[in-house]
Amino acid sequence: MIELYYWPTPNGHKITVFLEESGLPYTIKPVNIGKGEQFEPAFLKISPNNRMPAIVDTAPADGGAAISVFESGAILQYLAEKTGRFLPADLRGRATVMEWLFWQVGGLGPMLGQNHHFNRYAPEKIPYAIDRYVRETRRLYGVLDKRLEGRVFIAGNDYTIADMAAYPWTVSYADQGMNLDDFPHLKRWHEHIRDRDATRRAYALADTIDGKLDARTDEEARRNLFGR
Repeated sequence: MIELYYWPTPNGHKITVFLEESGLPYTIKPVNIGKGEQFEPAFLKISPNNRMPAIVDTAPADGGAAISVFESGAILQYLAEKTGRFLPADLRGRATVMEWLFWQVGGLGPMLGQNHHFNRYAPEKIPYAIDRYVRETRRLYGVLDKRLEGRVFIAGNDYTIADMAAYPWTVSYADQGMNLDDFPHLKRWHEHIRDRDATRRAYALADTIDGKLDARTDEEARRNLFGR
């Protein structure tokens, strides 16, 4: 059983998408980041960077004690290796998927996260910051669009953890100042993943989580997300 410490953010959606695709049994343990639950000692034991998602695998493949894993990219790799799915076994295929997984966790996620922050949450509108991160978002969308030309998915014809990592960060494209019509290959890929049954189920889970706070209007949420 996988215990998923979760909140409905792009990084959280990565893991629910994988779990819904794989059929691996799991339970959700909400971590309300707007209320500061990511700083509680029990959570920090499994996620010392006070970020979600994190998982605990109560039945690891080696038959030993439960294993905790934090950082969304590491979780996707762990789950792919556990299930033998969504990560190629051959050397070249695996290398390609891992390249694009690291591209997402090192570039697409952080840069789009800054885009979200300065466009939506920052108390002061800073034109330089907004312009910088919107331009970098456009560049990264262009990289992905070019990669997807002639390919069904990022690594080729097979759906992998590279796609699961990147897709949630493109869901809020309009808020990022992007128009998917400018990126036709990315748009086709985006719509393909959006319409998968497992993706729909994963995103529907967000509506079952109580207590969501909006950092644009709620001071407690703002303090816990940006002030600690």
